Amino acid sequence: MAAPEQILGTGEERTIPNVPAPICKALRELGLTHATGQLFGEPLSGGVSCDIWRVDLPEGPVCAKRALAKLKVAGEWFAPTSRIDFEAAYYRFARTVAPGVTPEVLGHDPSRGVLVTEYLPSSEYTAWKEELQNGVIRTDLVRQLALALRRLHDASLADSQVHAAFTQPDLIHALRLSPYFLASVPANPELEHELTGLVKLFEENRHWLIHGDFSPKNILFGRDHPVILDAECANTGDAAFDLAFCSAHLCLKAAWKPQHASKYKAAFDTFHTNYFAAGTDHDLDARAARYLSGFLLARMDGKSPVEYITAPTDKAAIRNFAWNHLKQAATSLRALADEWFSDWAPHSDKGETQA
Repeated sequence: MAAPEQILGTGEERTIPNVPAPICKALRELGLTHATGQLFGEPLSGGVSCDIWRVDLPEGPVCAKRALAKLKVAGEWFAPTSRIDFEAAYYRFARTVAPGVTPEVLGHDPSRGVLVTEYLPSSEYTAWKEELQNGVIRTDLVRQLALALRRLHDASLADSQVHAAFTQPDLIHALRLSPYFLASVPANPELEHELTGLVKLFEENRHWLIHGDFSPKNILFGRDHPVILDAECANTGDAAFDLAFCSAHLCLKAAWKPQHASKYKAAFDTFHTNYFAAGTDHDLDARAARYLSGFLLARMDGKSPVEYITAPTDKAAIRNFAWNHLKQAATSLRALADEWFSDWAPHSDKGETQA
């Protein structure tokens, strides 16, 4: 049962949820707590693939995450819980390249699919997704994020140990290539060649360690630095995939809130410019443009449709844009994004611009 807690200064009580048993057992076996009774905490938002809890230990709060075998989506989407092992490994690798860019790993229990990290309080960190929703663009943090992602990609490129540890084709196929690109084929059979071609493109360019879910919901912004979360999809892959995945989210935000389209374009421009600060890799950029077209379609017709775009006319416009640029493959990510944001800017009658 849940435990009652007095709310200081009010005389009222609230219910504190019990932490699930697998997480409690993992915390004790990892030696992270000596508490013997029921543990309490609060479930945290964390997407569709896992249960995430803030656990209030006597030793201090921690964040505990347990991978789910069946993801929390409308369709049937299963994935091995061993992906939590790759998240733990990604966090550890990333902190050797860019200290503080991922949470500190406190413990990892592969048998229960549980990862325990430091807890990053909402009073000090904000999800980038929330800031974007409100039209807030912290340009310096977007710049830092792009530079960090490029550093992580570059550091992994020639690292044979990283490639040996992270090369799991079945996992990235189950988590990303199939549910996004291949799952979009039934609704778009005329694009089967183009969508299966994106899978082939990815497989031909598996030279980097990628995050695989580089989305604003998985980025926290602190006062002066970004933190990358939720690396369950970490695998060897194409660096252009991460670049396009993040770009797709910025693009879709403009369809959701066109009054902020110029701000989302500013965020994209900052991200793209700083990712390529040392010089543009035109081949990588062109591949990112192709993936972006695929992601825009996949967020309409794949296994993880974007939840905040509901108007049929908006969905039709997104499908039409993606369709055109899949049939005639784009060769420049910036040019593709410029066209996208230009298309959505007229939908705003507020004419807001970045402050």
